[in-house]
Amino acid sequence: MKWEGNRESSNVEDRRGSGGGGGGGFGLGGRSIGIGTVVLALIGWGVFGINPLTTIGVLSGGGSPAPTQQGPAKAPPANDQGAKFVSTVLASTEDVWTDIFTKGGAQYRAPRLVLFTGVTRTACGTGQSAMGPFYCPGDQKVYLDMDFFNTMSRQLGAPGEFARAYVVAHEVGHHVQNLLGISGKVDAMRGRISEREQNALSVRLELQADCYAGIWANHSQQAKSWLEQGDIESAVNAAQQIGDDKLQREATGTVRPDSFTHGSSAQRVRWFTQGYKTGSVQSCDTFQAGSL
Repeated sequence: MKWEGNRESSNVEDRRGSGGGGGGGFGLGGRSIGIGTVVLALIGWGVFGINPLTTIGVLSGGGSPAPTQQGPAKAPPANDQGAKFVSTVLASTEDVWTDIFTKGGAQYRAPRLVLFTGVTRTACGTGQSAMGPFYCPGDQKVYLDMDFFNTMSRQLGAPGEFARAYVVAHEVGHHVQNLLGISGKVDAMRGRISEREQNALSVRLELQADCYAGIWANHSQQAKSWLEQGDIESAVNAAQQIGDDKLQREATGTVRPDSFTHGSSAQRVRWFTQGYKTGSVQSCDTFQAGSL
């Protein structure tokens, strides 16, 4: 992926090393947890998904949302290659979705991306590295512990720069859903339908975010021609590696489709590929699709 030299987003907030309330998870500084724990955490919280604290209505301390960090946001160091990479990918999502929204007669409001380690405060409660990357609609921010990229490569079998870009693009996809009012409609159904039906809606929400990530890949490639041989394959592989069926089978030896919240490997691959091939928002309507 030929990303160096492209515009970097200014909407990146660096909270790494700022404390934030304690350790845990798989942050930097030598802390690590085993693959079994990682997989179980990813199943429990969801991976590459909307903030589970919002989705299941659990807030830190059981009360109102925790206040977000006060004071001016700190930008990442200029020489931090990892931060430069995610800043460049985020900038590309800004360009792509601004263009799509403008052509649709709307205005795109870009999210902020927060880099953190361990735990951090969000408008949706306390975010933890073990949740994987997540989006909080309450403050319209994407939260990312970049050590998750190491977990992808070493433990989940999903290496590659474009696989990492897919992670960022998927989370931005949840932001797009928030702006379009889609996630709000899904949230409004919670508590009024069965757990099985809630899971089914969650799967459609996640697969749509995968499709939106594919749209970004399509449009960014048209604009920048920055993809190299094997890049799309690495994103497809990442989608395959984090399917609910694969994670459940590896963690427990069994698969329970009625408990899926993000979709099977085949479904995640299908919808990312759908977005990439068409580049069309209309093609990503997973809620009207008869078959996923």
